[in-house]
Amino acid sequence: MTVRGQLFILSAPSGTGKTTILKKVMANVTNLYFSISHTTRAPRNGEKNGVDYHFVTVVEFQEMCEKDLFLEWAEVHGNFYGTSRPAVLKQLACGQDVILDIDVQGAAIIIADATLPGVSVFVAPPSLSELEKRLCSRGTDTKETIELRLDNAVKEMDAAEKYDYLVINDNLEEAVGTLQSVIIAERSRGHRLPSGEPIQLRANK
Repeated sequence: MTVRGQLFILSAPSGTGKTTILKKVMANVTNLYFSISHTTRAPRNGEKNGVDYHFVTVVEFQEMCEKDLFLEWAEVHGNFYGTSRPAVLKQLACGQDVILDIDVQGAAIIIADATLPGVSVFVAPPSLSELEKRLCSRGTDTKETIELRLDNAVKEMDAAEKYDYLVINDNLEEAVGTLQSVIIAERSRGHRLPSGEPIQLRANK
């Protein structure tokens, strides 16, 4: 019996550590498909096309929008990001759980879509001052960009109350454990094993 997969929506302010948390969770949780977003921004050091993002031109992105190939898309920090509609729907139909790493704008679109029910999780930093330290320590952004990200973080955290779950990334391992617990709990609620497989109940004879 094939059970439709569960959609998980994950959002966080830039620099919160969401990517690190997600990589650890993906390594520990089976049958969880990561939806690779399309973006027009340039790759950062170490990022690979088709692994971290699908890097496309603005023209290519606009063409995909015109063909309605995105479940959601948004402009963030001057760049475009979008979630592939065909890829996500295919995995869900096959019974595969899908996790989206998207900003609050895109998450709001999907959360409001009654035809695509999902479980939303917001990852927040312990404080704005700690977030600023993390952004500065990355060494990838200018002072102006960091200030912009902090301003956006304040607005993004205002949206946290609209999410089903809130995870504070004060301690990395605890944050990873909390997100994993959410996924396993939602699988159990859907009458599935922690592995994601359907539970087959049989009466004892």
